[in-house]
Order: sequence, then C-alpha cells, then structure tokens
Amino acid sequence: MSIVSLNQGLKRIELSKTLCIDNEIVFNYFDRIPREQRDETLFRALYIGVLALMEDRFSAFLANTSNELGTQLENLKIIFDMKKEIFYKTAQQKGTIAESEIETSLKEYLEQRKIKDEVILTGNTTGTLSRNKTGDIVCKLDGSDKKIVIECKFNKSTALGDIDTKDILKKKQDTAWDQLLEASVNRDAQAAIIVFDRELANTTILNFTDSVGFIPGVGFVVIVESQKNDYSNLFIAYSLARDIAMHSKNLDYKDEMLALLVRRILLDIKQLFDIKKLVENNIKNNKSILEKMEQSMLKISFTNEYLKKFLKDGIMTKEDLYAFFEGDEVRENYKQIQQEINAFCDDEIKSL
Repeated sequence: MSIVSLNQGLKRIELSKTLCIDNEIVFNYFDRIPREQRDETLFRALYIGVLALMEDRFSAFLANTSNELGTQLENLKIIFDMKKEIFYKTAQQKGTIAESEIETSLKEYLEQRKIKDEVILTGNTTGTLSRNKTGDIVCKLDGSDKKIVIECKFNKSTALGDIDTKDILKKKQDTAWDQLLEASVNRDAQAAIIVFDRELANTTILNFTDSVGFIPGVGFVVIVESQKNDYSNLFIAYSLARDIAMHSKNLDYKDEMLALLVRRILLDIKQLFDIKKLVENNIKNNKSILEKMEQSMLKISFTNEYLKKFLKDGIMTKEDLYAFFEGDEVRENYKQIQQEINAFCDDEIKSL
C-alpha cells in the first residue's frame, strides 16, 4: 500500500500514519533540532528536496536537447516555466534556508569550543514588538538572561542606511541600521548582528565592510560566503558581540573607546587572516613545486634506466620501446608520492 496519496480537491500531499524514515543521516540531523521545530523543518526539507529534483530534470533536458531537439521542443515551455517557478520560490526561501544554515554552523562552532550558549530559530515567532518577527536567531548566553540577536538578509535590496540619511516621512525600507536596532528591541537583546552573503549583498554593505563591520550603539555587519560554507566572519563577530553582551551592564554600548577597541581588534584579525591566506598560498605553491620536482626526478630515473639498458645490450626491443613510451611505471610510482605530498600539505594547512 502506498504511503503517499494526493488530495486533488485540497491540492495537498497526504502521508500514511505508518510513515517511517530509516536513515541515519536524516535521524542525526533531526535529533539536533528541538521537538517543536521538527515539523516545520521536515516540510522545509521536503520542499528543498523537490526543488533539487526539479533542477536535475531541467539540467537533464538541456543535456538531451542537442540529440532530441525535435521531440523535446513541446516540453520546453513546461520546463522553462518550471525553472522560473524554482527561481521565484528559491528567492522567497533564501532567508529561511540562510537562517537554518547559519543556525547549524553557529551550533557547531559553539560545540567545538564548548560554549554552552543556546541557539534558537525565531524567524517565525513574534517578539516584544506587536506583530513583528524581526530577529531570525536568538542566542541565550550560557544560561544567563543576556542575548545576542542575529538577522539574516540574503538579498541585494537591504542597504546600509544610517541615522543621517534616514527620512522618517518616506515609506519604511529595510536597512542594516534599522534591522539591527529593530531586532535588538524586538528580541530584547544586548548585542545584534546582521548577516549578508557576499554574492547577494547590496553595494553599500560591501563598501562598508568586506568581512566584519561595527556600528557603535547599533551592532555588527557581517559578510559570509555561504556557497563556500565559510562563516568565519560570523564567528568573529559573535565572539566580540558575546563579550559586549556579557558585560553590557558595565559599559556604554555607544562608548567611543569601545568602538576604537573593537575596530582595532577587527583590523588585527583581518591582518591575521591575510597572513594565513598568504601562508596557505605559499603551501599550495610549494606543493606545486614539489610535485614538479618529483615528476622530473622520476622521469629522469626512468629514462636513465632505459639508457643504461640500451648501452649495455646495444638494442631496444619492441617490448622495451612500448614500455618506455607508455611510462606506466612512472605513473604508478608518482601516485604514491603525490598522496604523500597531498597529505603533508593538508596537514600543514590544518595546523594553521
């Protein structure tokens, strides 16, 4: 008996009550999610999975059109409309997906460092402001009443904004400034972070910072690279925001000295990351040099063996010539050496 049925009248999928998913990866993922968030997460996972399957179908169509163009043309409009639907729906879902990815990455970061902060998705719940859901993630700090709020904005429409250029008579438009302040109030947080993806950030944001920026009295502006799964800038901002939040009673968030110190730390961290990148590039360059040296040494040794054989025997048989031409021995020897070089360079990069 099928566990999936379609209700044509209500346009919905209905699942049997006996549905059971026996998959360790799926289980482990849902095991980390609070009970009250599991239903919504399951629906989101199914939706994203369907979009991925639709994307595969579109790609397969493009691969086949060169050979079956005549028979496929009738399907072109259907799949083209499907592609537009995927793009539109995905654009709507970017925020939700970003929140989930950031929540997962932040939890892993805190777990690695044995920090007992609680990370909660709040994008679908209202806060202290009436009918207001601003503040996608709230982090409760180590059992205290102190909180950090994180707002995720994966779109180009959100500019930096500032108090000097805001016209309160004009229609409200989301900016980094106003979202940070609104999120702080709505979630009663002591520190706020707004996160942008490098590929989807407004020019005014990228002009303000290419990593982590600090607006005194307002919060942190962070650039991440979600396609590369690089949230390192978020972790830097979180660490600083956490220190500020934990000591919020003892200092003025707008204090000029605080701004100076935070900016200096961010500058020093940026320089450290620049140095790390240079070292990584040097390791990669050295890896390339090592590979070429080993290749040349193997080739020289290989050719020298055949030269000695020819000088000794005075003849090169067809079998010898074939083996020399193919060079299988060199390739096999190099595979092992290349593995050793890769392992060595990977260890060096991990140790940074």
